Amino acid sequence: MKKVITFVLSLTVFTAMAQDKKTTSVKVKNPKTITTASGLEYTITEKGNGKTASAGDKVTVNYTGKLTNDTVFDSSIPRGQPFEFKLGAGQVIKGWDEAFALLQEGDKATIKLPPSIAYGDRAMGKIPANATLIFDIELLKVTEGLRPWSAKGKDTMKTPSGLKYIMYETHKDAPSCAASKVTVHYSGFFLDGKMFDSSVERGKPFTLKVGAGQVIPGWDEGLALLHKGDKAKLIIPYLLAYGEAGRPPVIPAKSDLVFDVEIVDVTAAVSAVPYNIKGLKEETTASGIKYYVVSKSNNPAKAEAGKTVKVHYSGYLADGKMFDSSIERGEPIEFPLGRGQVIPGWEEGIALMNMGDKLRLVIPYFLAYGEQGRPPQIPAKADLTFDVELVDVH
Repeated sequence: MKKVITFVLSLTVFTAMAQDKKTTSVKVKNPKTITTASGLEYTITEKGNGKTASAGDKVTVNYTGKLTNDTVFDSSIPRGQPFEFKLGAGQVIKGWDEAFALLQEGDKATIKLPPSIAYGDRAMGKIPANATLIFDIELLKVTEGLRPWSAKGKDTMKTPSGLKYIMYETHKDAPSCAASKVTVHYSGFFLDGKMFDSSVERGKPFTLKVGAGQVIPGWDEGLALLHKGDKAKLIIPYLLAYGEAGRPPVIPAKSDLVFDVEIVDVTAAVSAVPYNIKGLKEETTASGIKYYVVSKSNNPAKAEAGKTVKVHYSGYLADGKMFDSSIERGEPIEFPLGRGQVIPGWEEGIALMNMGDKLRLVIPYFLAYGEQGRPPQIPAKADLTFDVELVDVH
């Protein structure tokens, strides 16, 4: 028995040592400069033995940036605080996204970026327009980001619409998502595996009413097949996603999309009831917004620019079809008024209200989503109607 315990303890220590293996680096005796197709020049001066970063990973780096005349314009070293960013997500200049994908943890390198993969013809502080930039960089740490779930060995099913789906966990006896209020965690990827959105990464799941047109058609169809607790991959053709136009700048035209989804909760759907405006006076603002005062409170707290407001709403197209509702999600929207975070018609319309007021706003398209609309939910040149209640002002 003692021998067994000793063996287990030894194995535990060995495993811990393996996990605690530190990244090391050694100087490169004869550094070579390599030029990539983009014009990036990189020279690895110290070679590390750590992980290589891929798109979607978080990288922690130290750097010093110089102009070609050796003028230092920025450095993380004096600040004593390394810089972190998500690789391949466009959070840094193109040359950085390319360069750090070539390195391992522990690597040190000098990179030279032509203007085309730096700041181009823009001047940025101490950096003049059309500047070639030189960086001494060190890749300190790679934190693996979310990856698409592996489909190896899994059956892919296809619906008549062209939607494909793969099941990872099934709970057929649990409540169905069809026509229900659903809370879902998801990560969205392009076919090349690049992630464009994730509730998992934000740490906040998304809630919607399935089948109400609040999301792309592929989601409404795919989620209706699932139950509480299910995990699935939805492979959505562009015609069931954001269509011919896409949703620039995030979703390119004709983009097929992949979503890994987990159904966190399913509850009975709450239906929003349109306000009854029969007999109410129609008012019109100078900009063209029409509004009806459905209910007026005595609360003195007024929605004003600079204040944060919390609003419950339901939005309808001209034919009466509802395209979105915080009522059905069970969560009002909160935003600072006057900072352009909502459509102009909302900025103006909500500013007419005091806390507790209920209004119907009829917003012309040029104060909503304009000429283009917001496909697939909002058509081009769509006038929109919103039933709104100002829940809180602070």
